[in-house]
Amino acid sequence: MPEFSTLRIDKDAAHPRIARLLLNRPERLNAINDAMPREIRAAIDWAAAEDEVHVIIVEGAGKGFCGGYDLNHFGEGNIDHPCQQEQFPWDPMVDYAYMKRNTEDFMSLWRSPKPTIAKVHGYAAAGGSDIALCCDLLVMADDARIGYMPTRVWGCPTTAMWTYRLGATRAKQLMFTGDTIDGKKAADWGLANESVPSDQLEAATLKLAQRIAGVPRSHLAMHKMVVNQVMLTMGLEQTQMMATVFDGITRHNPEGMWFRRYAQAEGFKAAVQWRDSGEPIPEGDEARNAIRDLSSRPPQA
Repeated sequence: MPEFSTLRIDKDAAHPRIARLLLNRPERLNAINDAMPREIRAAIDWAAAEDEVHVIIVEGAGKGFCGGYDLNHFGEGNIDHPCQQEQFPWDPMVDYAYMKRNTEDFMSLWRSPKPTIAKVHGYAAAGGSDIALCCDLLVMADDARIGYMPTRVWGCPTTAMWTYRLGATRAKQLMFTGDTIDGKKAADWGLANESVPSDQLEAATLKLAQRIAGVPRSHLAMHKMVVNQVMLTMGLEQTQMMATVFDGITRHNPEGMWFRRYAQAEGFKAAVQWRDSGEPIPEGDEARNAIRDLSSRPPQA
């Protein structure tokens, strides 16, 4: 089996038609670093080339599925975010190229000719929700949570899957609030295919995967292509282009720069607490003034 630094993939020992892709940074809640998107694509390429594999389960090690980008490093640290160009004028196309590559790597789950099932426990947060929603199917624990909290400040979901999976009204609610929803509500809204008690998550996911695995690979590939083509015809690629550009803007406009400076001065947990509390987020001139004040403070050790 291939070896990676952020994940594992192999065939299920008892069910070789099922591949298991495990996001494997449990000490960081499986947070996304520079290597993970590339390794997801490589793992999917491996599974696609394995004739015995018919379906792929994507899951997370430890306490949750994926906590999003590793922002304790990128947000709070003194180094720049790979696309947070603060030492020279921001080049939106450099930003776009980096983030679009990540989007395309996540979308390997969607493009794979073999169905992908996200098995979600704990949190699928921010970038972690991108990974989950690029999978074809979603099975969640009742108490698991999914959402994109950085829509409140410092982020835009680059895969833009929320509208295609939920419809406009509910997608707008989650994008406007940055709220997360649990597995039960995700299933009720049609985002998740199924929600079950956490101790039944493995059995429910495996049951679905086994049912799919009995279908010939060519039939699965054709049915997936038909559904995916509908999404493409609806403008998925163009929407992702806009979302990825907007993601860069959210990190470089006054509000996004305020969030990063606040995280550097007060710690990322404090910045997230403000972001998620519902307290008004500084904007415009207020944000610019706050940036000047925060930039004069020494960074957290």
